[in-house]
Amino acid sequence: MDAKLLEILVCPLCKSPLIYRKTEQELICKADRLAFPIQDDIPVMLADEARKLTPEEIERLR
Repeated sequence: MDAKLLEILVCPLCKSPLIYRKTEQELICKADRLAFPIQDDIPVMLADEARKLTPEEIERLR
């Protein structure tokens, strides 16, 4: 994942900054509690493609 791209990407829903989780290949929005997948080094920033974070995952982000 390109570092420059990570600097400018924000959540498409609320415009909050995203957290990059390399091992899971996801971008996390803490505000909306969503995980956007990264496929072939391309972030899929569609709300329909995002998954909801579990309560355990949300707790680990704090």
